[in-house]
Amino acid sequence: MTQIAAHGGVLINRIVTGSEKEKLLSQISALPKITLNSREMSDLDMIACGALSPLEGFMGEKDYQSVVESMRLASGLPWTIPVTLAVKKETASQYSIGKDIALFSPPPTPSPQGGEGQGEGQILAILHLEEKFEPNKKNEALKVYKTEEDKHPGVAAVYAQGEIYLAGKVSVLNRVRYDNFLEYRKDPTELRKIFQEKKWKRVVGFQTRNPIHRAHEYLTKSALEICDGLLIHPLVGDTKGDDIPADVRMKCYEVLMQNYYPQDRVLLAVNPAAMRYAGPREAIFHALIRKNYGCTHFIVGRDHAGVGNYYGTFDAHFIFEEFKPEEIGITPLFFDHTFFCKKCEEMASNKTCPHGPEDRVTLSGTKVRELLSKGELPPQEFSRPEVAKILIESMKK
Repeated sequence: MTQIAAHGGVLINRIVTGSEKEKLLSQISALPKITLNSREMSDLDMIACGALSPLEGFMGEKDYQSVVESMRLASGLPWTIPVTLAVKKETASQYSIGKDIALFSPPPTPSPQGGEGQGEGQILAILHLEEKFEPNKKNEALKVYKTEEDKHPGVAAVYAQGEIYLAGKVSVLNRVRYDNFLEYRKDPTELRKIFQEKKWKRVVGFQTRNPIHRAHEYLTKSALEICDGLLIHPLVGDTKGDDIPADVRMKCYEVLMQNYYPQDRVLLAVNPAAMRYAGPREAIFHALIRKNYGCTHFIVGRDHAGVGNYYGTFDAHFIFEEFKPEEIGITPLFFDHTFFCKKCEEMASNKTCPHGPEDRVTLSGTKVRELLSKGELPPQEFSRPEVAKILIESMKK
């Protein structure tokens, strides 16, 4: 069965093994070192397995400038989010172009019983340094995130990075060690194999960083009507502090799958990416990632990857018009605002329901949190009670 091609045509693999790995490992002690933060580690791990194909490493200046200004790599291939590695200006001189750099995870954290983390972290990869450049961060913020305000979490992350970007291909020696969701961590090659075994030709991917409420359930099931399989693919990398923790969300996804989805047509796996909150640009980014994982279709809802009031309600839909469908290579499925309508007596959307707001069961995030904090279940038309109970228990803790 022919599957959808990876973005750029080839699924990248930057993991080295055997004698090549042994040779690189023997050189580690003589190399300058960089300790990666959690977002950089998730980017590295996704480069390693091809989830960020066609990237083979951290972006050079030509690709970076082209992505920021025109939402394309220097080759012309659509790409909307810079994937970069930064260091402080005062330390940048120790890294020489043409030389290798050892990339490490942070040192182990102290145990709950006390004591300090011991030694250095795990060696993850070698960066073959090809370029060093100083970006215009305010321009990056304005073009990618539509604002220069550091109140925006994506902008704050850019400003917190070092002043100098390092670029080059990576040779990955060890994968990032995760201690959670191990059964749900599937690389693109693994998911593609599962889709093939299940004979799913049309696979729709669903990006989420929130628990799935009835509106999400409605749009995923609507998408499943025209596809062979649904990949629920929650993002479990860095998110902002007031987002619901990934472990709580995963329990919500599990209980929904057990009770409300057809087991043979839905698959749950995690996306290790960090959240950028880049709104429309991140909608494209998320679609391309799911294409690399083997999805043929991708759900784009209202205010996809949005935060605050930085983006228009349907900007994430409109941005797809700036590319030819064959350039993106994955079919977006656009959904309007969805809700339960008391007069229709079913889930509906602005596209299908003729009734007014007074007939629709909609709740603000603030109202939902208020109910949950009191131990009260939101209306069943808004959230499945099994999901609400998990959220109530998590808030008690």
